[in-house]
Amino acid sequence: MSVLINKDTKVVVQGITGGMGKTHTKLMLDYGTKVVAGVTPGKGGQEVHGVKVYNTVLEAKEKTGATVSCIFVPGSLTLDAAYEAFDAGMELVIIITEGVPPHDEVKIIREAKNRGIKVVGPNCPGVISPGKCQIGIHPGIIYKEGKVGMVSRSGTLTYEVALALSNAGIGQSTCIGIGGDPVIGLGFIDCLKLFNDDPETEAIVLMGEIGGAAEEEAAEYIKKNVKKPVVAYIAGRTAPEGKRMGHAGAIISGNKGTAESKLKAFKDANVEVADLPSQVVDLVKKVVKIPVKA
Repeated sequence: MSVLINKDTKVVVQGITGGMGKTHTKLMLDYGTKVVAGVTPGKGGQEVHGVKVYNTVLEAKEKTGATVSCIFVPGSLTLDAAYEAFDAGMELVIIITEGVPPHDEVKIIREAKNRGIKVVGPNCPGVISPGKCQIGIHPGIIYKEGKVGMVSRSGTLTYEVALALSNAGIGQSTCIGIGGDPVIGLGFIDCLKLFNDDPETEAIVLMGEIGGAAEEEAAEYIKKNVKKPVVAYIAGRTAPEGKRMGHAGAIISGNKGTAESKLKAFKDANVEVADLPSQVVDLVKKVVKIPVKA
């Protein structure tokens, strides 16, 4: 089983005629994802890799029955694109775009919550359920179908740990890149709840980083609500004090957001924390007996 997406998920790509949209639509199709429509205003009637392009998301939804939108438009256009997806009744909107103005991110996330629509991102790699569906920019070849759920603020760390798990014969149920911006849609707690409720996810890997309080809040939620074993990794533990990290969300304020604060929170929640990304595999093996696939 998977969360958020599955083999039957129908996807519309907003910005399909742009460079990123074209490239990743092809990769999603090659993976087996059901990309059923693209949207670029003024370019309706064209095709990209055999996918028909429409002028509006509403028209694309009415013609194809798509329920998920993947957004590849420039940052300055993302607010309008997201609102259009909301107006069309999309159930899940995945925003890959980075560089979305923070005030636009606030509007997008607030509107999505008001309408009960799930948003992943902005500035994220998307969601993949190995062997079933890949929406976004995940390199599908490195993933293996299995029973470990992954959620991460960092796309590249997701890839690194997923590859290590796959090489060890440990597959993944769903991997969610939530994005590293200060304002995002689904967060750690939302994803932990999804994985905790998924009968086929047997362990959870949480990839965090210094800055913000999301990891501390996740640890508190785990302590009170999560019944499955969780393994964590915190990036940036060796960053010099006062040094700004690459992610916009990696901002330390007072005692909150430091590596020490996050490590203590996870320890209090009985969450095993890896010192290095490469150690995640051993910790997963330690906390749960998951059948290893060759």
